[in-house]
Amino acid sequence: MADLSKLLQSVKLPVMPEVAHALIRTLNDEDADITKVRDVISKDPALTATLLRMANSAIFGLSRSVTTLESAVSVVGTSQIRARALSICMANVFSLPPGINRLAFWRDSMTCAGYAKWLAVGKGMDEHQAWLTGMMLRLGQLIIGQYDLSSIEKMELTPRKPGERWQRERTVCGFDEGQVTAEIARRWDFPDVVVQALAASSQPQEAAPFSELGAVIHLSALLADYPKVTVETLAELPQDVVHKLELNLMFLSLHLPDAQAFADTSMLQA
Repeated sequence: MADLSKLLQSVKLPVMPEVAHALIRTLNDEDADITKVRDVISKDPALTATLLRMANSAIFGLSRSVTTLESAVSVVGTSQIRARALSICMANVFSLPPGINRLAFWRDSMTCAGYAKWLAVGKGMDEHQAWLTGMMLRLGQLIIGQYDLSSIEKMELTPRKPGERWQRERTVCGFDEGQVTAEIARRWDFPDVVVQALAASSQPQEAAPFSELGAVIHLSALLADYPKVTVETLAELPQDVVHKLELNLMFLSLHLPDAQAFADTSMLQA
């Protein structure tokens, strides 16, 4: 049986900045408020500047521009700003192996995150936690690419059915991207619910106990793999997972989001 610890020992894991670790600690702190999150972020001027640029981008559709971190947190919301800040930190520290287009990779990750947030809202779940978990999912592929550089071409080879990359990754190293990212998230002290969701994301029905967030990430990753999501696409989703989550596909079909609105890659300009 493959050993995930040995796989991670054979690659160079990215080093997260202290501001990211401090933000992760607030995820585990029920008493962390707007002031604490703002003060953590403000210690990093580059991160603050990128967040302000992101907050003023079309993705948020604010009626007025924000010029200070305090106003951005107040208008956009603490949870969303924190999730976006962590996404910026990860985009900055993860190196992409040859064969993966940087812009396309992060656009796909943001699309997965967007669908995760959309599904979470429909389920009454923590939408920002779902967004962050969905954004993190494919980070494991970058580690697998380090482990076996030649595997990138195989994993990205098209045509590729939605979700097929998971099977290709397991063929290469015995693990899929979600399992790898889950172990990294565990080492970085992300909340258990995020770690469990990532670990279960490719095969949520096999997870015990069942992870609702993992099932949401599973469906959002599949949706992100479609060139265009339509009402017919929803019918192609694994129905056992849909039923387990008690999703109303009729309702969802009437509120299909525009995936283009998810792909805010302004963080890559940092």
